[in-house]
Amino acid sequence: MSVKTVDSEVIQAIKPKSVMVLIRDLAQQALTAGYLTIEAENQLRRMLTTTKYDLEDLNAFMNLQLAAMSGGVKQESREIKQFEIVGETVL
Repeated sequence: MSVKTVDSEVIQAIKPKSVMVLIRDLAQQALTAGYLTIEAENQLRRMLTTTKYDLEDLNAFMNLQLAAMSGGVKQESREIKQFEIVGETVL
């Protein structure tokens, strides 16, 4: 029997979802990547409305909003809407 090694990406994918993700973590990921996925956007929305968060989380979210408004972070949801609008115009 051989033992296979598992890389860190696989481990991340199979970690239990009960691990507490913080608003600041999601915001930092988006800021670092320069991109906010729909999934992360929805998760942020849920967290902001259903969980308690501290000032550091609020500041991180506000920084993400500013980056998105200035074009420093692109939003998948806006890209889809723009594509749909352009697609409807072309037809």
